[in-house]
Amino acid sequence: MHEIEPFYRWRDDYIASEDERSPFYEMEYSEFEFDKKIYNYYIHPQWDSFGSQTLYLKTLFADYDKQYAIIEFIGEWNDAIYNDIMLLKREILELMIDEGINKFILVGENVLNFHSSDDSYYEEWFQDVEEGWIAGVNFREHVIDEFKSNNIDYYINFGGELDHIAWRTLKPIQFFKKVEEQLVKRLT
Repeated sequence: MHEIEPFYRWRDDYIASEDERSPFYEMEYSEFEFDKKIYNYYIHPQWDSFGSQTLYLKTLFADYDKQYAIIEFIGEWNDAIYNDIMLLKREILELMIDEGINKFILVGENVLNFHSSDDSYYEEWFQDVEEGWIAGVNFREHVIDEFKSNNIDYYINFGGELDHIAWRTLKPIQFFKKVEEQLVKRLT
């Protein structure tokens, strides 16, 4: 797992640690010291911690004018034991929402498992972005099934084209437009 880096091809466009409005502003990273773990497995030092013991993230891009953020995740999303959604909501999402972000693209291909608790923080997040949306892109099928079996797909859009976007070949705005197009189709 230590070799899985957050996506870095957009670093010419955006770096969260250089964004004064980012929760990770002025964060310093080591290229050589592996200090983060998921259980007994070290992960790449470029991932950001938000307080979870098993889930890490990287804000790949934020556009405050267009009000969207792209966030990549790695690890186990565990609401049952660690209440990851509460930590994510309080430590990261609320700060981004306060800066005007109301559209969230969550990249989940490195989320290995999901363990649900209740949906209250998801509902709260959904209400906070009432003019926007939350989309889960490229999550693993068994992870999506867990989200769906706990009715969290009411708040986070999964499925269809969102499960198969080759987003690494796109620029951030192209990725955003592709996701937005899928969500608009669902609403009409």
